[in-house]
Amino acid sequence: MGMTSPPAPNGLELAPLRVRGQDRYAGDAAVSQGDESALRKVCAQPARETPRQAANDTIRLSFAFCTFNRAERLPALLAAMRAQQCPLPFEVLVVDNNSSDDTAAVVARCAHESGPPVRYVREERQGIPHARNRALAEAMQRDVLVFIDDDELPQPGLLAGAVHALAAGGARCVGGKVKVCFAPGARPSWLGDDLLGFLAEVDYGERPFPITDLSTPVWTANVAYDMRLFRDNPDLRFDARYNRRGVGVGGGSDAVMFRELLQRGEPIVYCPQMIVDHHVEDWRLRRSYFLRLRFVAGRKQAQYETGDYARALLGVPPFMVAQLVRHAWRTAAMLVRRDAGVLRQAMNLAHAAGMIRGRLLRWSELRGTPQGRR
Repeated sequence: MGMTSPPAPNGLELAPLRVRGQDRYAGDAAVSQGDESALRKVCAQPARETPRQAANDTIRLSFAFCTFNRAERLPALLAAMRAQQCPLPFEVLVVDNNSSDDTAAVVARCAHESGPPVRYVREERQGIPHARNRALAEAMQRDVLVFIDDDELPQPGLLAGAVHALAAGGARCVGGKVKVCFAPGARPSWLGDDLLGFLAEVDYGERPFPITDLSTPVWTANVAYDMRLFRDNPDLRFDARYNRRGVGVGGGSDAVMFRELLQRGEPIVYCPQMIVDHHVEDWRLRRSYFLRLRFVAGRKQAQYETGDYARALLGVPPFMVAQLVRHAWRTAAMLVRRDAGVLRQAMNLAHAAGMIRGRLLRWSELRGTPQGRR
């Protein structure tokens, strides 16, 4: 099938999400009560063979990824996405965030191969929150939107697991496993398992469970949303302040979305049957990457998520300075001892430094100075 044009918004509310006769609300009690056995039954339902979609089938699910200059990865990614078995008619939605390579041509060529339809859109505003929000807009009249990343490959059963968890599990958001994959011999010896989470790995075991706090986050690297979340809440969008432009470090708009859903009390479920393999590029396999990542995270946290303090110099409270000094001493001592955990401690130092930078930026913004308008 070829690429399709965006659907014309009709402003009509879609019918409640149903899968093979199941009402989406049938499993609400399982989520609200934390019924693990019920959730396991929901998430463990096997993927069923889906008949070839007819041209006039109503697309009910968008399987989306945002991309920037990774044309060489797209043929394998699109093939794996289109090979998914799904209880709902689905499309693959490609949001090209101003790629300068031949992304558009590669997508067009792949779209002519057999499989579910591929829809390509180009988002001119640079940055991952803008691309994600474009995906939301394009999928607004769908029942379900599933996000993965352009440096991943979905394993079989991902869409089936997501749909069943949403339809029968009572969830509004479902997240799955993200398995970090390294090229043969590429993983540095210093990169321990405790650092894999900073490369987006998610693995909370083989049992599904309702997510009720910040200790088990799920990311847009592998997440599904009931689109009524966004139709019913026009203000619920990815926060553009947590931007990452092109090939950069940081971001965080998906983490902010996760926290917002928790605060709103929306039911979120971890479904281990949803699995993606996440390819890690070489430029991320450097210590400097982890340090910059934590610095940017600290800067954004302090700049956007902290309030006013009674005691502060240029917006920086004394306890943040003390925290920076403590982490600096600990890092220096571990360097002298050549402690194996020095990188993780240095990341704490980078985060503390980022917090101070963020407070300075916030102070400048409140004063309207040029530094704050950067």
